[in-house]
Order: sequence, then C-alpha cells, then structure tokens
Amino acid sequence: MNKEMSLASVVAELKDGMTIGFGGWGPRRKPMALVREILRSPLKDLTLVGYGGAEMGMLCAAGKVRRLIYGFVSLDVIPIEPWFRKVREAGQIEVTELDEGLLLLGLQAAGHNVPFLPTPVGIGSSVLKHNPDFKLVKSPYADGQTLLAMPAIRLDVALLHCNRADRLGNTLTFGPDPYFDPLMARAARKVYVTAEELVDSVASEDGELVKANLYERYLVSGVVHAPLGAHPTASHYAYGWDLPHLREYAASATEDSGWQAYFDKYVAPGEAAYTEAVGGEAAIRALPLPVL
Repeated sequence: MNKEMSLASVVAELKDGMTIGFGGWGPRRKPMALVREILRSPLKDLTLVGYGGAEMGMLCAAGKVRRLIYGFVSLDVIPIEPWFRKVREAGQIEVTELDEGLLLLGLQAAGHNVPFLPTPVGIGSSVLKHNPDFKLVKSPYADGQTLLAMPAIRLDVALLHCNRADRLGNTLTFGPDPYFDPLMARAARKVYVTAEELVDSVASEDGELVKANLYERYLVSGVVHAPLGAHPTASHYAYGWDLPHLREYAASATEDSGWQAYFDKYVAPGEAAYTEAVGGEAAIRALPLPVL
C-alpha cells in the first residue's frame, strides 16, 4: 500500500477543533513543513499537545489555537517560546500545564487504551490546583496509597518528522533520543510523518527493520517526502537548529505586526521559497548540531 502524500493532502485531512500531537522536543525534530502548511490553511480552534517549541508558538501567533497541553514550550537557548509567552500572558488560549512526566503518562494511557494511569506525581503541587478536573484514586491493594489518576491524552492526529521513510509507512528516526514520538503515534487515531528521505524500503539486507523504526507501519496513515522539513529545528545527522533564524522569529513577537511580517516573508510563499529565504539547502545542511 502506497501511503505517500503531499503536505497539502495531509493538511486537507485535518479539521477545525482537532487535537493534534507534535513529535520532537523543543527546537528538535519538529514537523515544521507541516506546521507551515497548517499556517497557510484556514484551520482553527486546534488543541495542540507536546513538548512544545516553535510549532506551538507559530500556531498561537496565527490565531489557530484554542488550547495547549504541554510539559513546556521552549526554544531551549530562548527558554520560553516568545509567541507562546505573548498569547499565554494575554490570556488568549486555554492551557493544561503539566510536568514532563505527567504528559508522558497521559500519552501512555491513551496508547494503552485505558482512561488513566495512576501516579504519585503532582500530589502536593499546583498541578491539582490548576487542573481541578484531575481526580485522585486509592490503590485497591494493601498499601492503600492515594494517587493521581492522570487522564489519557487522546489525539485525533499525530504529526511526526523522521530521517527516512518508505511508502509503506515504515520509518527510521536517527539520533540518540527518540523523544516521545512512539507515544504520540500510539496515542493518535491517525499518524502523518514527514521524512528527510523517501525510499522504496527501509528494511535491512536480512529483511529485518533496524532499531530506529520507533513505531509500527500500521500506525502510519501517510508519509510525506519533506527534505529540510524540520527547519528551523534540528534533524539529527541531517542538520542542526538554525539559531539566527529562531532569534529573528523570536524578535517578531516584540514588533508591531511582527507575525504578519514573518508570515509574509517566510511562510506564505511556500516551501521552495522558504528554503531560499532562509539561505538555501547547502546553508541548512551545514548547520551544526547543538552540543549541550
């Protein structure tokens, strides 16, 4: 089965009001080509889930977000994502603020198809104060421990970026950290993946998929060939994050009509024009991976 799609055909599958999970982590391996395609679309009232970065900030800046569910929203060296901060401080979006572990448990619960997972995390903190709908449960075993019932975070769609995919939906994601892409894939009703490379098969010579295949192909509804599709975030072994560009984007949050100017320059003209506007393919591929 050929699952190859275009950016536009993936976004055409999305609907107003959907809950969308984004893979990656902060400014690392975000499906930014799909984010830009959403920015060009009329989609609105979205709920976004993830360990957030520029994808959350840009969609907030464009007025497409109703709610965010996140462990953080950061550009790493720019600790708080600037457009997220601006709309959050203005009270323009609903939020569910979690620590990173609770977000993980919520995605795990959805992937296991259970309504919640119990945890001691969050008890005694402001998590319960700011999430009054969260419930406590008592262990049915001899310990009788009181635990937080972290509710499942079910996704309509997960959008992920990988290094290599084939047309059957197998994917390879390189680098030392899978982040939480496998949890996103299993928590979602549908999964769409952008890939730096699209090949006929990612199988090894002996027919076995290598360990970098983080989630099974049956979970994947569509794959898009999107070289440089994580820019300005990093795609491990392909290119690092583009810190000068991220700083230019961050500065737009401090300027009158800053988002519109950024959108008109970088987003509206399309992906080919975007690549040239940020310096061209060779410059992107030369970006060094961050060393922390």
